Amino acid sequence: MTLSEIKQHLSKLETIAFQLPNGDLVPEHFHVTEVGKVTKHFIDCGGVLRKEERVNFQLWNANDYNHRLHPEKLIHIIELSEKTLNLKDVDIEVEYQGETIGKYGLGFDGTSFLLTNTATACLAEDQCGITPQPKLKVRLSDLQNQNTSCDPNSGCC
Repeated sequence: MTLSEIKQHLSKLETIAFQLPNGDLVPEHFHVTEVGKVTKHFIDCGGVLRKEERVNFQLWNANDYNHRLHPEKLIHIIELSEKTLNLKDVDIEVEYQGETIGKYGLGFDGTSFLLTNTATACLAEDQCGITPQPKLKVRLSDLQNQNTSCDPNSGCC
């Protein structure tokens, strides 16, 4: 989810809820303690120089159980951050404290913001000896020449 998308969703909500991948909700007295620009400048294992930019939200909760962050307040925080940090309309990552600081992607189900699991990946699989599965090449003319009827014993249905 990008900054423009979260602002669009927030403008239609009366309350904000974040749901963890396991279905648990972040306590409703959470704070957004940081909105930041994260730039990652790195070389992958194949020697390719790369640069990624994301917007980071840090969620945190304390013992102030009556605290509630309202959608219009979060929109204001985002807009102030956009101006001050010169944020681009890029993907948002969310940090939230579990056993350690978890880093999540962000989705939306129409009611709640969904913290989605993230994963590592090799960006240079061909350099590491990991070869992607080749795509099956099929000629459309070959498909037209095949019998297109589906016999129950053919295994096609």
